Amino acid sequence: MTSDPIRATGLHKTYRSGFWMRRTEAVRGVDLSIRDGETFGLLGPNGSGKTTMIKMLTGLILPTAGEAWLSGLPVQDPRSRARLGFLPEGTYFHEYLTGREFLDFHGSLLGLSKAERRERIPALLERVGMSHAASQKLRSYSKGMQQRIGLAQALIGDPSVLILDEPMSGLDPIGRKEVRDLILELRDEGKTVFFSSHILADAEVVCDRVAILVRGRVVHEGSVSAPLGQEIVSVELVVEGIDEALVQRLEADAARMTAQGARFHFEFGEESSAEKALDQVRAAGGRIHSLVPRRRSLEDLMVELSREEA
Repeated sequence: MTSDPIRATGLHKTYRSGFWMRRTEAVRGVDLSIRDGETFGLLGPNGSGKTTMIKMLTGLILPTAGEAWLSGLPVQDPRSRARLGFLPEGTYFHEYLTGREFLDFHGSLLGLSKAERRERIPALLERVGMSHAASQKLRSYSKGMQQRIGLAQALIGDPSVLILDEPMSGLDPIGRKEVRDLILELRDEGKTVFFSSHILADAEVVCDRVAILVRGRVVHEGSVSAPLGQEIVSVELVVEGIDEALVQRLEADAARMTAQGARFHFEFGEESSAEKALDQVRAAGGRIHSLVPRRRSLEDLMVELSREEA
């Protein structure tokens, strides 16, 4: 037994498929320990084993080897899910129900009384931005609307632990920001949030710690900031109103150059090269639209680790 809300040791999952029943290792020896009240991101490219991991952590499938616990209980024990909110990827929605009826149905499955459901549902619909569609049938919902009502369903039981599989999937930039803000609110309320994602910019904003999964194996685990650092890896300069001769001189020093009409986008590998280019553009009377230093991102880290694993 463990006090961590989510824990896994040595999780393996092997599938057999095809005529010859060949073995495919979807997850290979994963150890995880998610602390109380933290937001933890399981990151990785499509096909890396994220959804398989989540299915094992929620007891939907059994591991080939290893063990997992929720709220101190083995995931095979139904009591481990008593305080769990879960949003699966590509979930099935009862399309003949309205948003309000859908939440009422799931609240009743959790054993909530009519009075509790009547109180919680309007507040949840407001929280996920779906009050306007409460009386619409789910069949009329867009992918983004389905994702929002799915989040409300995960929250209906006021869980202490949330497991979300690709919660930003299908959302537009505004919707993604709202979900990020919601996850931060949940963390501030003391809830433990574990989610998978391939949208790394979102994970950088909301996660306390991350694990990067490549080909079923954890290739990095730790705080978001530690492996990224503050070192500037490149500088992006966007200018306009310069002649062809200056464009050629700047391109010779740049790591990359692209043009869109009369606007030129240069990427320099060193700050000194960018500063030199800036001086030349000013001297030539050109217009400077932006100068942006770029630091190492989670995307850079995942690409590096994926290449190493390959």
